Formats: sequence, C-alpha cells, structure tokens
Amino acid sequence: MARRTHTVGIIGLGFGRAHIPAFQANGCQVVAVCQRNAAQAKAVADKYGIPRVFERWEEMLAEAKPEIVVIAAPPHLHHAIALRAFAAGAHVLCEKPLAMTRAEARAMVEAAARARRVAMTGFNWRFPAAMQRLHAMVEEGFLGRLFHASLRYLAPRWVDEATPPTWRMDRAQAGHGAMGDLGVHLVDLARWNFGEIVRVSARAGIAYPSRTVPGGAKPADAEDFCAVTGELASGALVTLMVSRAARGGNEQTLEAYGSHGAFSYRLARSGARWYKGELRAAAGSAGFEPVKVPATVPRSVGEGDQLEVTGKATIGPLVKRFLAGIRKGETPSPSFEDGLRAQAVLDAVLESASRGGWVDVPRD
Repeated sequence: MARRTHTVGIIGLGFGRAHIPAFQANGCQVVAVCQRNAAQAKAVADKYGIPRVFERWEEMLAEAKPEIVVIAAPPHLHHAIALRAFAAGAHVLCEKPLAMTRAEARAMVEAAARARRVAMTGFNWRFPAAMQRLHAMVEEGFLGRLFHASLRYLAPRWVDEATPPTWRMDRAQAGHGAMGDLGVHLVDLARWNFGEIVRVSARAGIAYPSRTVPGGAKPADAEDFCAVTGELASGALVTLMVSRAARGGNEQTLEAYGSHGAFSYRLARSGARWYKGELRAAAGSAGFEPVKVPATVPRSVGEGDQLEVTGKATIGPLVKRFLAGIRKGETPSPSFEDGLRAQAVLDAVLESASRGGWVDVPRD
C-alpha cells in the first residue's frame, strides 16, 4: 500500500527553505510558504513548484490548512504559531531554539500533548552519518564512564563589521545570539550523547559593539560568541565554544574522553559529501584511528546549493522520523521535550553570562 501524502506549510524562508527539499524528498506535498517579503517568497515557491504564497502566517494556517506546519520564523513567533497550529489540528516541526524562554517552551509541549499532535524540534545535526555512528558507540559503552567532553561550533557569518545586521542580532526577536543560532545544537548533542547538563558557567561577547539591530533603533545585543563550562548529571564536565564571528572557521567538532575510550568527531562545511562527517576513536592504550562510517544518504543529495544539500542530507532523515511518528501516533526524538530541555540550558547560560558564576539548570 502506498503511503499517504501529507500537505506541508512552511513559515519562514531563511533556513526554512532547506525544509522544502527535505519534505519533497520524503513524498510530501509542500502546499504553501509564508514570508513577509512576498516577492522573495514567490520566487522560492516558483522554484519548488509550490502553489500558494502568504505574507501572514495566520492566513496561511486558516486558508491553506496544511497537515504539517514547519516553523522557521524568528523565535519570538514560535510560541504563538505553534499554539495556533496545534489548535488547527496540524503536526509541527519547529526550528531551534524552540522558544524565547523555558516557560514558553513548556507551554508548547503542553499544547502538543493536549492536541495529540506530533511535535519535533529541528535538531538536524544529530543526523550526519559520523554523528549517528558516534551515538551508537556511546550507547554500546565504548567510552565507559565519561570524564569530560568538548564541543565547538564555529561559523564566519558575521566576522566582518560591514555585514548587514539581521533580526538574529536583536535579542527581542532572537532570544539568544550565537547560542540560539549554533550553541543550542551543541547543547542537544551533549544531552543526546552524554546526559543532562545540570549547571553552567558562561561568558559571552559581541564582536562589534558599534553594530545596531536592523533599522538602527538600538545597539545589537545578541552575543556573537560564547564559552560555556557545564556539569553533567553524571558528574562529567562539558565545555561548549560557539562563535558566528570565527574568521576561517566553518565546522562542528566534538571530543569525548572516558574510562575505556575516546572520540574525535568533525563536521567541516566544505568538500564533497561534507555532510557525512569524520569520526576517529581510541581504545585502551592505542591512539586515535579512523572509524568506518556507512553512508546514510544517497549520492543524489548532490553538491551545490548549500541549503538544499543541508536539507536533503540532515533535515531529510529527521523528516523521515517525523512522518513515521505521525503514522504510529507518537512523537520521536528530537521532540519538543528535547527542545524544552535545551531551552532550560539556554536560559541558564543567559543568566550566567549576565551576572556571572554558576547557574543551576531548572529541571521539569
């Protein structure tokens, strides 16, 4: 029996554009896109054969009535859109960070439960083949007892002072800067592989204090780089380093050292099939050796347009899990609950960076 085709509406076409090929590759029909700039939205719709374009998300939900809603708008809109989508009976895939605060994220989790809808968070960096292999080896006990782990996510997007500002530099719209853009993925990878982060100490900075938010109404106030020291529930230490002003840097790394073994993972955003990632491991007294990583996505993912490649290679597998959850009537991980727990860490990081010292991460 052929699987049922689901209709999808996508709100926000910055990173949201990467979701279009991910859903289309999984047999879904993207019926509507929404963005404030109607001309840009129309160009995207024409490129991907999408029939309807909206400037207001409220109108998209009411008129297009998609069965699945992708939220890729600025974080200050996530809470309102998700609640309206659940009320309309839609399943929701929401980009990270899930919300502006832990309280908003909790309300979104509860709304999904009341509506009995599948609700997942866009933690797509779980899905490179090398990261999937690392996770499987952790589950198998390769590390033994973890001592410490270090994760980095470096990007050069705002390394130049003259780069035009966006909403991502405005804490009122973004909630966080580099931690919301990039660091929340590190929080998720640390949680997913090694367990909950229970307290943090953080320092953050803005690359160019002369920058303003779009329109020049006030100085940019969302951090461009941040360093976090954390303690896991197991007692192990974790460090997170994130920057969107790292000249020459465009990669994710994870190193972990335990009583039995160690890992070194790297995902560099360049070269052929970069989305596979690289993994090395060490056991006993031996040094690091490459780990064979099986291909998890077809070569048809291709090269070229980075958003399309990212969508097919890393969001596509997440969408596959999302659709399986709809068929089974259950929410797979990374769920809204995962987004909520990561949000709690972000809130604690923001508090520590603001006042200094260690801050406990609230537990639900």
